[in-house]
Amino acid sequence: MKPPFGLNNEQPVLIAGPTASGKSSLALEIAARGGGVIVNADALQVYGNWQILTARPSPADEAAAPHRLYGHVPFDGDYSVGHWLREVGDVMSEGQRPIIVGGTGLYFSALTEGLAEIPPTPADIRNEADARMRDEGALGMLAELDTATTARIDTRNPVRVQRAWEVQKTTGRGLASWQDATPPPLLPLARAQAFVLNGERDWLNARIDRRFDMMINAGALDEVQANLPHWDPARPSSKAIGAPELVAHLQGRLDLPTAINRATIATHQYAKRQRTWFRSRMKSWAPLDPSAL
Repeated sequence: MKPPFGLNNEQPVLIAGPTASGKSSLALEIAARGGGVIVNADALQVYGNWQILTARPSPADEAAAPHRLYGHVPFDGDYSVGHWLREVGDVMSEGQRPIIVGGTGLYFSALTEGLAEIPPTPADIRNEADARMRDEGALGMLAELDTATTARIDTRNPVRVQRAWEVQKTTGRGLASWQDATPPPLLPLARAQAFVLNGERDWLNARIDRRFDMMINAGALDEVQANLPHWDPARPSSKAIGAPELVAHLQGRLDLPTAINRATIATHQYAKRQRTWFRSRMKSWAPLDPSAL
């Protein structure tokens, strides 16, 4: 994948885009041409128990350029955007130009807009939230949020709803109130070269389908099998796209073709949510058509 013309080799690069859009290959090409360290900005690629299913960089990719913040968190680790932002700050302080790449829009927003310093959620409140999500879904917690927070978060995303509820329960303040007191960003957008890949929907869905078939051929089922002994659908690491469907197959609840079909549909839906976020929150980022690179 050819990088954009005229990049400044001294300035940080940000590459956002939906799953399977070619972000990692673009980051590798930029690193090969101008140097830098590739830094993960994907909330699922941080977990060490997923290599194939989250499309983490291969050993060959990691040998071609330095990579950071990939696969360094255990499957049951507590990891948040705050953890990620602190670790990105550590990487940036080392002096190499960062090429920050991923599909988690909240990470990029925290990096370029700042992150509210919200106290951590106590274990008992997290357990209560997990139980409510499991038993009743997100609607009950959504109904208890303050109106400012409800207007600001993605109410269709149960993870975001649960997070907002935990903040309100823990601190007595709505998430929107905390966000309004956000400190200055670590990397203002004006100091970076920021790109968002925005491929045509059918082109992207075809790539998703091909890539999931490649994951199956590369051993994704074996990877999921290795996770079965400690599988807990409530863990953040269990949100890897396709994992619940392949777990259902290995547990005898779905045949393999059905599991693969449902997993690819889930990936299409995830990519759609990502694209919606990018259109809404990254209007000032330079758009790139990955099919033309």
